[in-house]
Amino acid sequence: MRRLTSLLLLAATLALTAPAVAQVRAPDGAPNPTASSVNEEMLFKQDPKIHGRISIPNATAANLIQPQGREWREFRESWMPWIGGLAVLGMIAALGLFYFTRGRIRLEHSEESGKKILRFNSFERFSHWMTASCFIVLSLSGLNYIFGKRLLMPLIGPEAFATLAQYGKYAHIYLAWPFMLGVLFMLVLWVRDNIPGRIDWIWLKQGGGLLGDAHPSAGRFNAGQKMVFWMVVGFGLAMGATGIMMIFPFAATDINGMQVMQVIHSLIGVVFIAGILAHIYIGSLGMEGAYDAMGSGEVDLAWAKVHHDLWVKEQQAKTASGPQLGRGQVPAE
Repeated sequence: MRRLTSLLLLAATLALTAPAVAQVRAPDGAPNPTASSVNEEMLFKQDPKIHGRISIPNATAANLIQPQGREWREFRESWMPWIGGLAVLGMIAALGLFYFTRGRIRLEHSEESGKKILRFNSFERFSHWMTASCFIVLSLSGLNYIFGKRLLMPLIGPEAFATLAQYGKYAHIYLAWPFMLGVLFMLVLWVRDNIPGRIDWIWLKQGGGLLGDAHPSAGRFNAGQKMVFWMVVGFGLAMGATGIMMIFPFAATDINGMQVMQVIHSLIGVVFIAGILAHIYIGSLGMEGAYDAMGSGEVDLAWAKVHHDLWVKEQQAKTASGPQLGRGQVPAE
């Protein structure tokens, strides 16, 4: 009896649906079997996500397709390469133009030239170079994520590129931790000397000595260096927070949140790289004598009086015999 009832229900269902199926035809009157197939747009209207059924504990694997994923893919594949290229190459072009028009800022010699003053101690230099070296590897591996398959893979081949990208991923994950530690070190070491003040506004209005021959007064860090400091701290903490969210996926957010983290991480990253390129230029090629501050830790006293005169006066006031000099150096009177 139960089997008979099932057969009757099946027959009734086929009878009701047969006319509808029979009416599905192409414009020329021929049968169109694909017209009754699943319509993706209609599915998205009924539910913003297309779900499947899974037997593994990870429930997020049941989401097959979602509209936000398409938007994220469009950003990553179309917009992000243009944004990154304009930011990084634009900064390189601007620095090149500045160098060929302004030239290198030369060390102004005086009777105090050749005498040294201690600018950064060993731990300050260690914190700087640890953070800087990690940042370079993080930048290169991050740029490879954006441009690698477009620029590098055609040159070295897919197998070599896959190996390089894999090791780049490892370096990106593991070196992120000493980078974040270095940012925290610099925050503790230099936050007191990087509080903006009235003298910084004067420095900015005078172009910081970069646009003319005048060298405005500055403390241990001028307004430009303070901007770099707060960029490193702000961007470094933001990159660290979004990076941790991606290292530990779905720990605090869903798939949409992960995509937002990746967008924020990449946008801050390319701006960060562009800003650090300017910092590297000024600290090396752009200004004679500037590299010594983070190289040996000691700078020429004449250079320090030109670029950080207020800081030199503070150091000289701390000792009765003159500035704080390195071992074996003669105090300047």
